[in-house]
Amino acid sequence: MDDLSDFQIDQALERGRQARETGPRARRASYDRNLGLIAVDLTNGCSVTFPVALVQGLETASADQVAEVEVQGQGYGLHWESLDLDLSVPGLMADLFGTRAYMARKAGKATSEAKAAASRRNGAAGGRPKKVAAE
Repeated sequence: MDDLSDFQIDQALERGRQARETGPRARRASYDRNLGLIAVDLTNGCSVTFPVALVQGLETASADQVAEVEVQGQGYGLHWESLDLDLSVPGLMADLFGTRAYMARKAGKATSEAKAAASRRNGAAGGRPKKVAAE
């Protein structure tokens, strides 16, 4: 690896400073037991809440475990020690409440009458049509 110049290091430090000042970082986090919500106050003055039931690892946790939420990593992470669980604050801002597989399973559970009717039609016709390879 090439040695970094002082200029490159200074640029990286400046980008880090700007990210700390403007990026979504948690100032504090708490659990509202009555509503089943985690509330996160951000350093930019915004607040975000999300239901515990959406988060991989929290959906089966006890209320006491969920209430142990801590802000870590200069506000870039939320941590639950007893659950060995960490969430990225920027990830939460992007609606990421778990791993890719977990999120896909959650999205796949969305149901509607139209979806059920389409599934019945596909099933009656032998299932999804086979993909045809281009020649």
